[in-house]
Amino acid sequence: MEMFGAHSTESNKDALTTSLRGVAADALQYKMRPKIYGGGNPSYAGYVIPGKFQKDDNGTYTINGSPSTSQIVLDGTSALNTAWVATMTVDDSGSTIVTYAGW
Repeated sequence: MEMFGAHSTESNKDALTTSLRGVAADALQYKMRPKIYGGGNPSYAGYVIPGKFQKDDNGTYTINGSPSTSQIVLDGTSALNTAWVATMTVDDSGSTIVTYAGW
């Protein structure tokens, strides 16, 4: 049982990270899109996670704080355990750093 639990935990962690990468890519597209086309160029400010990216079988995804011109911070909270949170920081160029809490 412990092996299954550990595998399930890691699978959920990986899936949350993958979903966060999808949200990060969408946020970067928003940042690059001209304002006349509904984007934030050249800023993440004003970005809202589209409904289709807000929740899936693995967890829920939210913006942590207020997006700025050069950075947005995204949280993925596990559906298995709400104490498990993956936080992805996306910089000006779209590069990401992920940290995990509770795992």
